[in-house]
Amino acid sequence: MPDHRGMTSQAKIRTALVVVATLAVVGVGSVMVLNANAQTSPGSTQAGVPAHTMPGMQMGSAAQAGAENIAGAGPVTELDKTFLVKVRQAGLWEIPAGDLAQSNASSEQVKRAGLHLLDGHSHLDQLVREDAKMLGVALPDKATAEQQDWVRQLTNAKGAEFDKLFANVLRASHGKIFATIAEVRAGTQNDVIRRHATQANQTVLDHMTVLEDTGLVDAKTIEEVAAAVNPPAK
Repeated sequence: MPDHRGMTSQAKIRTALVVVATLAVVGVGSVMVLNANAQTSPGSTQAGVPAHTMPGMQMGSAAQAGAENIAGAGPVTELDKTFLVKVRQAGLWEIPAGDLAQSNASSEQVKRAGLHLLDGHSHLDQLVREDAKMLGVALPDKATAEQQDWVRQLTNAKGAEFDKLFANVLRASHGKIFATIAEVRAGTQNDVIRRHATQANQTVLDHMTVLEDTGLVDAKTIEEVAAAVNPPAK
């Protein structure tokens, strides 16, 4: 008769060997998984070297990324360039005008409008300088002669005179550039200009609204803007 005790011992030995082999395979697999996670997880290190500086890894610089974005942004037209110049010039005189409103105005609504100008054009001026540099567009360092004259008039005006002049001159200026913004936003093929026009549109719309809220904008001012942006057909 077969020795069942001997067979049982042999089975136990085989079973034990299978278990040991299985545990060994699992252990090796776990180590491999841990190593792979350590190499691929963000901020991981290998031999004390940060993952983003490991040999063989190439990270594009911010300048390279920017260049790639510009290359795919689309053409910059003469109207696009003119638009950036006008935004820059607007900030060069409307920021001082907004500042003057805090000292020369008698109306709280006018002072509030001045604060909106200060905040909005400070942001736009930073944005236009960044975008112009990115697109290689030269910007002026001075406002136009007409704009500088407006600042002189506002500087010399006080109280109710200032309030009236401020509301109408600035509403007229914003109305005219608002039309340019719409034309640029509708027709530009450049992604950077499109984004800039969107921001400028929101800012100028806000400024026209707070200027109108002063209750000092004349109907004649609106008529002059309408004639400027929609001249009668010849």
